[in-house]
Amino acid sequence: MRRSRALIGAVTAVAVLAVLAGAGAFWFLRGDGPDGAAQRFVAAWQRGDAAAMRALTAGAPADFDQRVTRMRDDLGVVRQRYTVSSVGDPDGGKAGGSYHAELTLAGNRTWTYEGRMPLVERDGEWLVEWSPQVLYPTLKEGQRLRASRAFPDRAAVLDADGGDLRSSPSGSVAQLVGPLGPASAETAKKLGAPYRAGDQVGADGLQRQYERRLAGTPALAVQVVAADGSVVTTLKRFGGAAGQPVRTTLDPKVQRAAGEALADATKPASLVALRPSTGEILAVANKPGGYNRALMGRYPPGSTFKVVTSAALVAGGLRVTSPVGCPATTVVGGRTFKNYQREDFGTVPFRQAFAHSCNTTMARLTVDRLGEKRLAQVAAQFGFNAPIIAGLPAVRASFPATKDETALAAASMGQGEVLTSPLNMASVAAAAAGGTWRSPRLVDAALAAQALDAGGRKPEPPHRLEPAVRTALRSLMPAVVSEGTASKVTFPSGTAGKTGTAEFGSGEEPPTHAWFIGYRGDLAFAVVVEDGGTGAEAAAPIAAKFLRGA
Repeated sequence: MRRSRALIGAVTAVAVLAVLAGAGAFWFLRGDGPDGAAQRFVAAWQRGDAAAMRALTAGAPADFDQRVTRMRDDLGVVRQRYTVSSVGDPDGGKAGGSYHAELTLAGNRTWTYEGRMPLVERDGEWLVEWSPQVLYPTLKEGQRLRASRAFPDRAAVLDADGGDLRSSPSGSVAQLVGPLGPASAETAKKLGAPYRAGDQVGADGLQRQYERRLAGTPALAVQVVAADGSVVTTLKRFGGAAGQPVRTTLDPKVQRAAGEALADATKPASLVALRPSTGEILAVANKPGGYNRALMGRYPPGSTFKVVTSAALVAGGLRVTSPVGCPATTVVGGRTFKNYQREDFGTVPFRQAFAHSCNTTMARLTVDRLGEKRLAQVAAQFGFNAPIIAGLPAVRASFPATKDETALAAASMGQGEVLTSPLNMASVAAAAAGGTWRSPRLVDAALAAQALDAGGRKPEPPHRLEPAVRTALRSLMPAVVSEGTASKVTFPSGTAGKTGTAEFGSGEEPPTHAWFIGYRGDLAFAVVVEDGGTGAEAAAPIAAKFLRGA
């Protein structure tokens, strides 16, 4: 009985299939019908899979993939969403269909339209029947869609007073601002919509760093264009948005003084000035131009690093009046460290040892009283090993781990593997002046707060120095100018600083970079002269000239 019923069911099913086949509806056994084909076509379109679309298209032209890709690129599509609106019943191997397109263009502008999608059966498989109208209802052969763009006037990069920096006579400022130039295909791709190869974009400096902010949002016109690029019709218009200026912290007077201070430099030199109370970069000067050594140069800081070492020693209980030894030489781990010209000051107050930049004092005290861990902790309080997010790329000051006591002694006086930039050392001087280390910035506070480094980190928060350290540095650094290594240079009243003579290269008497860092009131600075000799002879006079003009 059960077998008879099963047989009857099978016969009935075959009969039904036969009737359907006679009616031209056998498609559901060989595919999923016109509706399924339509769904798969728009899904492939939405994910940008032109090859899959072509496989679902009857009569696709040889350049089908290029047409689909070019439509997306010429419109500057950021996101696209295609959905099937309707599919008609099959009739004679054909079926009507329509879709809804929702395209997000540059500037988050949305353009929608309703498209037609005729379907046809080929060898039992339903496909979209090609014509240019599949891409857009009124498109004809040889025509294409395009979003024509009109960028607004580019916003300006301003100084702290609101002046347009394009009119600055300083080559260093021009370098910071950066030039404009045509975008390469690679740059345009990196920037994304609405940018295309050939667009004028920031090629370097602040112009590149804040390209989108300065350029604004272009007005768009969605158009049908002929093969020669002439406009057939405009389908939709979107208004643009003006660019926003970038206000820097550069002070015109201080910047001018920095440039004039370097005017007579005969070797590559750099000067950076900061406002200690805010971390604002007031001036950046490089001579010669072409390389921003102020932000990107990496140098051993030499004895200017003794500001950090002294801070660590004072925090550990040493007083500026504590007696310390300053012999001509001292041996640490088998290596002999010596003072400049083997000066021997005997036993003196720590303030005097700092003023005369006693290498032997720092080497001995660091090894005997500090240790690597503590010195590294205090170096971090002055911004070493922290990313600098100034508004432009800037190298971080590096205080790497030391392998032994000899390396630690060298590090205590800014030698060995300790490396820094003029910007970093200006921030060290600013911390000494204001009692708080602040990550330096070249743009206004609101813009700087949005900045991230390459690793996605925000600017380092301020580090407040211990009260005893602040008090000690305000005694130690003025002594350098009044009675120490820089006492022969005529500085304006109230100047405090530290000379540095940083060895690089090799040999019994290796060449040296000349440093001077310091502050006067709410103005901190760093000067470096490459291969300049001693800080007192080459860098300190530049600093004095700068302060007189600032």
